Amino acid sequence: MSVWIAVAGVALSTFLLRASFIVFIDPHRFPGWFRQALKFVPPSVLAAIVVPGLLMPEGALDLRPTNARLLAGIVAIVASLRLRNAMATIAAGMVALWGLQWVLARLA
Repeated sequence: MSVWIAVAGVALSTFLLRASFIVFIDPHRFPGWFRQALKFVPPSVLAAIVVPGLLMPEGALDLRPTNARLLAGIVAIVASLRLRNAMATIAAGMVALWGLQWVLARLA
């Protein structure tokens, strides 16, 4: 029971901390440099989540050409730069990943 109380407490404090920026603070009062820096937060967080999965699929750094996730990630980056469409990028990356996994499984 005490574990659930701790989970609820952490969830509530996290919610209140995040909501405080929306409810209590006027974002137009932030300095310009701070608002400019906030624009880089979502791409930074996404990169921090995705890159370890591409470079370390088994928990250790893997830069070999048989790393299907890394190769599919490169395909997705190229698709993103060419198409400028998030759904097309995801689709290209997933098709590349599935195709590379299938081909690499046949070669092994």
